[in-house]
Amino acid sequence: MGIIIKPIVTEKQTAITEEFQNRYGFRVSPKANKLEIKKAIEDMYNVTVEDVNTMNYSGKRKSRYTKSGIITGKQSAFKKAIVTLKEGDTIDFFSNI
Repeated sequence: MGIIIKPIVTEKQTAITEEFQNRYGFRVSPKANKLEIKKAIEDMYNVTVEDVNTMNYSGKRKSRYTKSGIITGKQSAFKKAIVTLKEGDTIDFFSNI
């Protein structure tokens, strides 16, 4: 399993990217450190990474009410990385569609 799981393309992350032109979000492996994330992003997208901020999200219990009763489950825990690129570098997630 690789370091980078997938890029985060949500409304909130898109708003951050529009405000700060060189920041992008990625869902990464929980065991990855900042240096590994930086190297993986630089190798995958051919850009220069200036800064990496990471956040660990814990799993949450969820329940919902249905016709057949209460269904309970758990949301997975994950790690997120916000990567700041060098001025002028960009990542286009939709180039190969």
